[in-house]
Amino acid sequence: MKILVPISRIFVGILFIISGFIKLNDPLGFSYKLQEYFSAEVLNLPFLEPYALAISVLVVVFEVVLGVFLLIGYKPKFTVWSLLIMIVFFTFLTFYSAYFDKVKDCGCFGDALKLTPWESFTKDVVLLVFVLILFFGKSYITPVFKSLPTTVLALLSFVASLAFGYHVLMHLPSIDFRAYKIGDSLLKNMSTPENAPKVVQEFTWVFDVNGEQQTVVTDGSYPEVNGDYVSVETKVVKEGYQPSILDFSIESETDDLTSTFLAKDKLVMIVSYNLETAETKGLEALKLFSKEAISKGYTVIGLSASGGDVKEAVKSSYGLDFEFYLCDEKALKTVVRSNPGVLILRRGTVEQKAHWNDIDNLDL
Repeated sequence: MKILVPISRIFVGILFIISGFIKLNDPLGFSYKLQEYFSAEVLNLPFLEPYALAISVLVVVFEVVLGVFLLIGYKPKFTVWSLLIMIVFFTFLTFYSAYFDKVKDCGCFGDALKLTPWESFTKDVVLLVFVLILFFGKSYITPVFKSLPTTVLALLSFVASLAFGYHVLMHLPSIDFRAYKIGDSLLKNMSTPENAPKVVQEFTWVFDVNGEQQTVVTDGSYPEVNGDYVSVETKVVKEGYQPSILDFSIESETDDLTSTFLAKDKLVMIVSYNLETAETKGLEALKLFSKEAISKGYTVIGLSASGGDVKEAVKSSYGLDFEFYLCDEKALKTVVRSNPGVLILRRGTVEQKAHWNDIDNLDL
């Protein structure tokens, strides 16, 4: 235990701080993941969905703080019990998601590192082993500093985490790990290179041949069998290349205008995944900003998953003189963590990006 506890202490403490900080950098994104878990299709806890953001902030702040507490040796009994309860809950959650194939990405490391459900579960099982070592060897966890400095550091870690979480909610994530960050070409991120690896699938065909079932396996071609077709099952043997952007589009009621708008030299894209829940002050700020952008030669468009009636009502209420086009809600939540948010693009490449709070800082 004298050897295992210090190793586990450092490993668990650092991992909790890194994992918590990545999610604290984007608490809104983590809240979207929690809403997915709370949905009727997964845990069937829809009454928690309105509180997803508050739960998100509390969980990630607690995760960071526990990592700091463990490293500095602050209140070992409380810290170890909290770590155990948290990791047991996460292990159950990732197992449930993996076994029932409910959530494709657990969100453990936000958008910085994507893990499959079974990878997430394996990670949590390994982490649980280290936490159990700490639990049974908590008498070996001693403070690194004296009582007062330890308490001060613990308090500072809590205050700093809350302050950082508030800052990114009022602006944008300090580090953007998504495929819509400044400098990224949306056209490139949506395309598949010619020499990209293709998906490899295995097809298992079942035929009725003279009253007996016969199974034939192919790579997709229909087998030549003198019998009656019964069924076919497909299995992915090897994943192919997948673009980092899959579901983004700019559509009118009749046409897909994605390529047309992303070819523009000066494009302002105003994003509001849901206009009914958009911040009123943000919508008010759009009127003057959009007029200035249009006067300086920019094409200004809005993107929203809201219906046509809602779009027209918002345009009329706030005096907006640009058109709103349709895009998938989940995609728009990924584009910018703000409702509304603004992107400035040149031929499909993101040059500037801002929360509605920072709309005056955009350079036209």
